[in-house]
Amino acid sequence: MPTTDVNLADRPGTLVESHKGYDPRIVFFYFIIAALLAILVGGLAWEQLHLIASHSERERQQNQRRILFPGPRGNIYDRDGTLLVGNAPHWTAVLHIDELRAELRREYSRIEKNYKATTGDKKEMPSERDLAQIARVSVAQHYLDLVNVITGRDLKIDAGALQDHFSHALLLPFTLAEGLSDADYARLVEHLPVNSPVEVYPAVSRYYPFGSAATHTLGYVRADIDVDSENFPGADLRGQFKMKGTRGKDGLEKWFDAELQGEPGGRIYLVDPAGFRVKKPLEERAPKQGRNLVTSLDIDLQLAAEAAVGDQNGAVVALDVATGEVLALASKPDYDLNAWYPRMPVAAYKAIQERNAEFNRALNGTYSPGSTFKILVSIAGLRSNRINPADTSIDCEGTVRIGNRNFGCDNGLAHHGALTLSEAIAQSCDIYFYERGIDVSPDIIAAEAHRFHLDEPTGIELPGETHRMLIPTRAWKKEKYGQSWTDGDTANMAIGQGFVDVTPLQMACFAASVARGETWTKPTLLHDPKRTPQHTEPIGLTSEQQAIILAGMKGVVTRGTAAKFFASPGNAIPGVQIAGKTGTAQRAVYQDGKFVGNINFAWFICFAPADKPEIAVAAMVEGDTPGENYAGGIYGAGVANAVLKKYFEKKAHPAQVFVSPLKKS
Repeated sequence: MPTTDVNLADRPGTLVESHKGYDPRIVFFYFIIAALLAILVGGLAWEQLHLIASHSERERQQNQRRILFPGPRGNIYDRDGTLLVGNAPHWTAVLHIDELRAELRREYSRIEKNYKATTGDKKEMPSERDLAQIARVSVAQHYLDLVNVITGRDLKIDAGALQDHFSHALLLPFTLAEGLSDADYARLVEHLPVNSPVEVYPAVSRYYPFGSAATHTLGYVRADIDVDSENFPGADLRGQFKMKGTRGKDGLEKWFDAELQGEPGGRIYLVDPAGFRVKKPLEERAPKQGRNLVTSLDIDLQLAAEAAVGDQNGAVVALDVATGEVLALASKPDYDLNAWYPRMPVAAYKAIQERNAEFNRALNGTYSPGSTFKILVSIAGLRSNRINPADTSIDCEGTVRIGNRNFGCDNGLAHHGALTLSEAIAQSCDIYFYERGIDVSPDIIAAEAHRFHLDEPTGIELPGETHRMLIPTRAWKKEKYGQSWTDGDTANMAIGQGFVDVTPLQMACFAASVARGETWTKPTLLHDPKRTPQHTEPIGLTSEQQAIILAGMKGVVTRGTAAKFFASPGNAIPGVQIAGKTGTAQRAVYQDGKFVGNINFAWFICFAPADKPEIAVAAMVEGDTPGENYAGGIYGAGVANAVLKKYFEKKAHPAQVFVSPLKKS
């Protein structure tokens, strides 16, 4: 049957399937996919090309570690160049943890096998973390035992310290034993294998050649981990490690800590994912020693002052009259500064506390100045014209009635009789100053004390100077006790007792100021051979008035309250005339609210030579012997005189001056 071609298009109603190269309904998605691919490619290109520096920086921060090493502290010298504080070398045995990875893995496996063999129960097995810790302690103790055998010690690993080291300071060597002697070092070097992970390296600790001398002035340091360096790179690295340094905690060590601190050195290492270093340092810089400090102290005068006080409680301050430089600043009792390293035993520190040996009596002790205050009352009376220096109308017969009570004259004699001002100073007559003090008035006396800055800290370069000194006024008593001021208060104030409280340092500044004829001496502990003399507000006395006070202070030594001491063989200083003033004050002592007795403060302030002053000294010694109302002329004068003798002895044989490389503004 013949085939006939049929055209379906000619048949109405017939469906026709059409095949095209694209479907217009999905073209839109082509553009979306293309855009996404473009964004992906662009993003990859951006990450690989534009952000490569940022990625490298993050990789650097994650894979590098910075270690800082503190620089040695600067030395401290006295004015003649004698070393007061230095750095003494010692040896420390350390373990380099990063050399023990293979050994730690083996020890871990061994301990794990032993547990499995003995327990046979996985539930009783320590955790992986505990096994790792046991392995670390075992390996570290193995090397410490080696050090123990060689040095004759019996040290044990502190598991907590070792764990903390692994967690936070893996790149640093772990300390096994410190404070090793030269002999220990020699034995370790001889017996340790060449490739041992144990290293004995030199370190330094603060060293005080004179032990307890100037304890409270020099101060001490303690360990400090806050070592930092602005000049060494890598401050932005995530891994930061610091070797222990030191920080000044008291005295000059604290006040000048920034100058004494050395410049830290450092290293930067590349580390693997476990935190172990993989090669030599990428960068390394050696630490530098801090700046040296030359103080105004004279160690010979310092030792003389401390020896004179001995086992008593007391304080001594000696100043250069012209410049205010502190030649000696002593407080007793004291303690050996070397005892702080490497750490002070608990028993030793307890003994220091029991003796109150940390207390700086020269700087922070406030005491009634006793009759030394009569010099200030004399100045106030002369300036105000309330005291006629030639008037002898006051006749001391031993007691005087003031208000509703009798006031005695604690002079060691029955009576003084009629005295001029100069003789009243020499004999330290209380009756004279009771009555003249009332004539002068407490307001004028307090104002004069304020002019001499006896109501405020001196500003010396030491931390923690007290603010508890007190020059009382009428308003102060009213506010403090709600009571009015009385003539009895004035009488006590006139002889440096009652409410008056000052420090030995202030009284030394007062003595130096009187010696110069001025009202203020700014003390300093820094030596400068080119320092110019101080000049402050003049006292305001005529030359005749100054001569009267000076004559009285000379008389204290030659015929007055200190004459007995200076008349004894060997106490006088040949060719040197001293102007001084004794003082003995008392303070009641209470325990549990009950009176148990009095404590005496024996004072002596002075300057010499009297007519051309060079050195001023204030000495205060505590005592509790009953009836020692005349102690200032014995104990106080004896201590001050020891300093003066050493000063003039050295003046005859001057030492070479050491030039200070450091000044503090």
